[in-house]
Amino acid sequence: MAKTGIVKDIRYLDHIAHYPHVESPKRLRGIYAVLEKGDLAGKFMEITPRMANHWELEWIHTPAYINHITSTKGKPLTILDPDTYASPLSYDTAKLAVGGVFSILDYLFRRDISNGFALVRPPGHHAEANRAMGFCIFNNIALGAKYAMQVHGAKKALIVDWDLHHGNGTQNAFYKDPHVLYFSTHQFPYYPGSGNYDEVGEGEGKGYTVNVPLRAGQDDKVYIQIFRRILSPIALSFKPDIILVSAGFDVYFDDPLGGMRVTPKGLAAITRILLGLAGDLCDGKILFVLEGGYNIKGLRECMMAVLKEMFSESILKEDDLSQGEEESINPHIEKVIKFQKQFWPL
Repeated sequence: MAKTGIVKDIRYLDHIAHYPHVESPKRLRGIYAVLEKGDLAGKFMEITPRMANHWELEWIHTPAYINHITSTKGKPLTILDPDTYASPLSYDTAKLAVGGVFSILDYLFRRDISNGFALVRPPGHHAEANRAMGFCIFNNIALGAKYAMQVHGAKKALIVDWDLHHGNGTQNAFYKDPHVLYFSTHQFPYYPGSGNYDEVGEGEGKGYTVNVPLRAGQDDKVYIQIFRRILSPIALSFKPDIILVSAGFDVYFDDPLGGMRVTPKGLAAITRILLGLAGDLCDGKILFVLEGGYNIKGLRECMMAVLKEMFSESILKEDDLSQGEEESINPHIEKVIKFQKQFWPL
């Protein structure tokens, strides 16, 4: 089988605030260093990204918004929202982030790689059609789903978002669309304020948004339960042609923005579940896209745990995978299951 594909490019470091900001180039530098010199070096296919075109961005974003971001090119600093900035090269970097997702999807659909990870920035899942939010400029993963369907003929896409924060932009992009199932686990109530369990879509898209809001402090066992008892049966029923994962590592137990207690082993375990679903449902076609994660050491450790799972060099033992099986269902999970039974065989 072909190797795992990874999008990495030094140009992703060009999005710089020039003032203290948690979403900084340091996030990628540490990961890139490990990939180049660590025990994973040479075990993956490195994929060079292209830039997304203006008309491709219009699959999700309005022309006026794209033009606004274009106007920031070359300017010293533009504040797009209280959390989000554009520096002189941010417009090109953001287009490269989207294009990196497109590039690796080409490899994935040609079966030149077995699975993929797009190590891109700025992140994307908060970006709305007409506004930047929460460090995000263009919605990388939403545009990736559109690309998979428009260019590669996928009929249905499953987006799984395990970031600490709810992906409001991704949810809104597909809220009325039955062809894209959006599944999110996130701390709630918390930024951006959306993502309660009763947000399930509208019109033809009703039932195709699945939110699992969680109080702070949830650990590996809870996440493994969610992915086994809610996501897995829904995915098996939905039968996607591609799985895309908004991989946010701010669920790590020591993240400065987070309140969860997830470990690298926990993330490896849910990655194992996702890889299994992809193998059963869509010929292994699964793409992970970097979102959050702001503890640099934690980001690196979690990233390596996930990649080793993708490379079939797991750090897990059987006890890690069986966490939560013998325990009663977490009340957060039980509430979601009861509500989602009207849409899915749970």
